[in-house]
Amino acid sequence: MGSIEQARDGSQRLVPADGAPRVGTFVKTNAVQVLEVLALAPMHFVVIDAEHAPLDRGDIDLLVLAGRAAGLPVLVRVADTSAAGIGSVLDVGAAGLLLPHVDSAGQARELVARTRCLGGQRGFSSSTRAAGYGTLAMAAAVQAVDRCFVMAQIESAAAVDAADGVDGLFVGRADLALSFGEVDSRSARVLAATQRVLDVARAAGKAAGMAVGTVAERDEFAACGANWFLVGSDQSLLRQAAQAAAQFG
Repeated sequence: MGSIEQARDGSQRLVPADGAPRVGTFVKTNAVQVLEVLALAPMHFVVIDAEHAPLDRGDIDLLVLAGRAAGLPVLVRVADTSAAGIGSVLDVGAAGLLLPHVDSAGQARELVARTRCLGGQRGFSSSTRAAGYGTLAMAAAVQAVDRCFVMAQIESAAAVDAADGVDGLFVGRADLALSFGEVDSRSARVLAATQRVLDVARAAGKAAGMAVGTVAERDEFAACGANWFLVGSDQSLLRQAAQAAAQFG
């Protein structure tokens, strides 16, 4: 796997190679100002949630542009994992992908191949933002567009060992619970499977990712080996701050 450490924004903030955890949040709102504000906080990255928020290709294009302008690495959780869907997100310059519902090592390898021109299935164009709008020679452009961070979202019992070919494993506890026929993302069975994913990721030298709702929950799972966190979203952070501002005593 390639690293995004030499991406155009110069960021090394996606890869927890120095032992320090990485922290970001989901972006669900189509407003470039949200990216500007988050870039002023000590976030390492953000993930545009195109799977569960009403964001189309044009929205993603503008949000990625805003993140790049502000020096904030932007990943995208894609709704469409087809070769065309993945390619369209990477062409606009996303630093990486959060790929939902990865259920096997074979599927992980197939999805990674869709992010790569060399040795993969991704179509190449030198005219995209990712390729410098035609300013790069082909070899340099291919190197630029093939450099992205890929996080596989583990959301089913079958997916627990699907570490093959990706940069990290990300636990989606809600869907993981549902795959067990449960509606509690903190049940003993879900937490045991979560620990298994974190152990597999760390043993394979991958980022071990978690979605958490609070700082306390982040610290809880950091003690379990997680080192790559999405803490809430722009919406939940705004709601929590508003609730705190409205309370007295």
